[in-house]
Amino acid sequence: MQEHFNLVKDYLMEMGIPIVSEDPAQELVVVTDEDNGIKDMIIDCEDPILILEQIIMAVPEHPGDLFKRLLQMNRELVHGAFVLNEDGRLVLFRDTLQLEHLDRNELEASIQALGLALTEFSAELLGFAKR
Repeated sequence: MQEHFNLVKDYLMEMGIPIVSEDPAQELVVVTDEDNGIKDMIIDCEDPILILEQIIMAVPEHPGDLFKRLLQMNRELVHGAFVLNEDGRLVLFRDTLQLEHLDRNELEASIQALGLALTEFSAELLGFAKR
């Protein structure tokens, strides 16, 4: 519903998170907040849920124990999870929220969770990416 899309955009503006592009027909926006490690995060209104996704890294040719470690990292996240895309070539951060009762605090917490995860795990993820 377009009303959810507009509400999400309003929340993002209130939070000071710049929208770098949008597709009103698909009800999705792309945001970047580099101070918090967010680069081209896709926020997609897929009624009844809001999907937040950001590419973290390509899966290295020799992932070693990357997948096990991602599951362990997920245990520490307050919102969202590290996941693989459909073809298993990319590690993404993904979270879903219910649109019907979405409030600004919930959206903000989900976005901040990515920033916290990157702060905590970025060095380790970079180490895997260099393999």
